[in-house]
Amino acid sequence: MDMTPKQIVKYLDDYIIGQDNAKKTIALALRNRYRRMNVEPELREEIMPKNILMIGSTGVGKTEIARRLAKMMGLPFIKVEASKFTEVGYVGRDVESMVRDLVFESIRLVTKEYESKIKDKLHEEINKLIIEKLLPPLPEGATDSARESFIKTYNKMEEKLLSGELDDRKIELEIPKKAHVELLDSSMPMDMSSMQESLNKMLGGLNKDKIKKEVTIKDARVLLKEVASDKLLDQEAIKIEALKRTENGGIIFLDEIDKIATGSKNQNQDPSKEGVQRDLLPIVEGSSVHTKFGQIKTDHILFIAAGAFHVSKPSDLLPELQGRFPLRVELDNLDEDALYKILTNTKNSLLRQYKALLAVENVELEFDDEAIHAFAKYSVTANEKTEDIGARRLHTVIEKVIEDISYEADEKSGEKIIITSELVKEKLDDIIDDEDTARYIL
Repeated sequence: MDMTPKQIVKYLDDYIIGQDNAKKTIALALRNRYRRMNVEPELREEIMPKNILMIGSTGVGKTEIARRLAKMMGLPFIKVEASKFTEVGYVGRDVESMVRDLVFESIRLVTKEYESKIKDKLHEEINKLIIEKLLPPLPEGATDSARESFIKTYNKMEEKLLSGELDDRKIELEIPKKAHVELLDSSMPMDMSSMQESLNKMLGGLNKDKIKKEVTIKDARVLLKEVASDKLLDQEAIKIEALKRTENGGIIFLDEIDKIATGSKNQNQDPSKEGVQRDLLPIVEGSSVHTKFGQIKTDHILFIAAGAFHVSKPSDLLPELQGRFPLRVELDNLDEDALYKILTNTKNSLLRQYKALLAVENVELEFDDEAIHAFAKYSVTANEKTEDIGARRLHTVIEKVIEDISYEADEKSGEKIIITSELVKEKLDDIIDDEDTARYIL
């Protein structure tokens, strides 16, 4: 998507309050990808992405910035917790699995895009498959009058189907038997994955029969979508586009990178942490990874690492790994004003979400301005007294206040309920004042 850095930041402002430095840095990193793709091929290969290290407490918007941008620009994006690679001791999970996960995400993304382009054809094909189940086909030597009658019946049936009149009618579908369940796990080493894939093919040959299932036409639409999609879409073109997008536009968000840092002064270090860093190094530097869909070069994948770095420092990472994250940006902790703006200025704010949820029960929920300020104030106080979890504290505080209203919503149908600062004070004062209670409840 051809957007200038200023346009990218403006888009992010609708969802994330503050953190201007982080927004600017990531906006430039993404714009540089667009610029790179328009440079002459010889030089293009030499231009490497400037990977980013984001430093900031939990709940300040690190993941959200990266996720929103990837979504907006139609780029494959995955979030991985770096600490999970140390879980099994020295070996840990196969670090290359994150690249395979990125390819699967890219395939899913591109398939969805292709499906939206042929949405009408897809619906037509699904309807055709359903009508074939409802109307037996004409025999080969049918007379002209029989053909005419068949066409009339077909058109009537199609009309009823499109109007939703037949949604609850049951039909019998033949669904491919999935006895050879897709055992291929992206976390497995590649030689093991290849072995399992061969096993799947062998089992597939033994289980070509289909299972019959009786479902409503409404459910049949969902089950037949994959059949129609396979028939109409060019799977090879999807694969080629998905691999290209992975290599040139993929974003891997490495969260909790601070959890694998190893400070030289710190004794009793877990040696597997350094091992994970060394395993990450070739992937971040640029290497080829085997995947189910082909080889993927990681040279131009953008890596965004993030961590709170409360205990460790970025300098506790291996020097070679530090060098692979040349852009560093610190995110600010959220104050009362920032939390107030998060509740009032963001596009899909928490307050809007709660209003929509209770509107389902025909309850009109309103928040007065003083109550919103109170939510922000109590959240900051709770963050100071216990763990600082940033904007996530708003979820806890608001939920605590409207818990009873939400529980009794079915009895309050048709009512308008206004959340006031008095109600917020009543629900939260005692909890916040008692530090022990605050620790366990908020």
